[in-house]
Amino acid sequence: PGVSLYENNNLGKIIERELLSIPEVTSTARRTGRGELDEHSQSTNGAEIDVNFELKDRPQEEFLTEVREKLASVPGIASTVGQPLGHRIDHMLTGTRASIAIKIFGPDLTQLFMTANDIKAEIEGIEGLVDVSVEQQTETPELQIRAKRDMLARHKISMEEFNHYIELAFSGDKVSEVYEGQRSFDLVLRLNKNYTESIEGIKSAMIVNGEGVMIPLEEVAEIVSVGGPNSISRENVQRKIVVSANTAGRDVVSIVEEIEQRVNDNVNIPENYMVEYGGQFQSAKKASKTLMIMTIIAIFVIFLLLYGEFKDVTLSAIVLINLPLALIGGVFAIFVTSNTVSIPAIIGFITLFGIATRNGILLISRYQFGTTQGITLRQSVIDGSKDRLTPILMTALTSALALIPMVMNGTASGNEIQSPMAVVVLGGLLTSSFLNMYVIPIIYEMIYSRKPISQNND
Repeated sequence: PGVSLYENNNLGKIIERELLSIPEVTSTARRTGRGELDEHSQSTNGAEIDVNFELKDRPQEEFLTEVREKLASVPGIASTVGQPLGHRIDHMLTGTRASIAIKIFGPDLTQLFMTANDIKAEIEGIEGLVDVSVEQQTETPELQIRAKRDMLARHKISMEEFNHYIELAFSGDKVSEVYEGQRSFDLVLRLNKNYTESIEGIKSAMIVNGEGVMIPLEEVAEIVSVGGPNSISRENVQRKIVVSANTAGRDVVSIVEEIEQRVNDNVNIPENYMVEYGGQFQSAKKASKTLMIMTIIAIFVIFLLLYGEFKDVTLSAIVLINLPLALIGGVFAIFVTSNTVSIPAIIGFITLFGIATRNGILLISRYQFGTTQGITLRQSVIDGSKDRLTPILMTALTSALALIPMVMNGTASGNEIQSPMAVVVLGGLLTSSFLNMYVIPIIYEMIYSRKPISQNND
């Protein structure tokens, strides 16, 4: 904090040079600071570097590990690594560009900083936790003008008059406008620079007392040079400091649970101080609960629609067998790729259930039609399976072809949400489409071979 644009630019050049030394990196683009009116306003001590890269002979995790090592070799910086969309989401959720934000609240800034560093030291060794950093705060020089209330009373100067003088002297006040042709200029009244550029000058500045006599400012105020924090963050009127971190190769929920365990067991949190955990995992927990409820409702609605179509609980249940068949492929796809059940992945499962149910309806309705034509149960199952094989495979193939680009480009910028969903749907499509042609016919024949054909005609 407080680093000039010139110094930040020099550091940025060093970082870009380090990044470009990585074989996979093709180009970089740097943006230093953001405007005050920007949605994600940032001062000149912060910078964002967009890195374009092409993976070659190693996976993305190894590449990102080297990126973090290069950044760690540059002294005096704190950095986080992530994709642009993910950074925006993290910033909206936590106010920081990281997926995990540990917020420490308390009255004293020094104690907050000490506690934050204790937490950082404790959690740095957790597997899958990267980019751990404490919110940057530095002591900057300040000049304080403290009113001597007894002297103000003696000189008959009210606090309101004193505050107005200080504001007028150092901030200035617009008292009029000066016109020059077509242009106008504000006329601002403030103290002469000779009295504001040094402590001695401020002390000798003159203020009018209640009797109209000019007296030095130092008679009614104490002027001292002190150090103070460059910024004070607050949330819900409480002072706070944030320890931020990202995850790599492990789901964020399990990491946060381990962080909570370590902090509770090994870090001494002073009285009147509290720790709060925020970030993607918090919204993920809420969304997961909502989606689980919606999944149950979706399955129930699917069952009701199936019963409305077939008027048979057994037939409806047979069609629903497709759901676990699709689940197998979706879970396996997650295990092979990210090994993390994310919100997009859960949405993918809900989508997949609808597709899998449709395949079951195609088969069962064809079997039912065959039995109404007087064909034997076995022959009806064989003919129906042959008849529906082509449309089921065509639908699965076209859907898979549309999803493959999203799956293959899962590491591309902006594809963080679509890719996990596509992986689940693609994996579930493959297993449900192929197992559907074996499992459903077998179960259908096993159940209805024990029942009279007349029941099949209902």
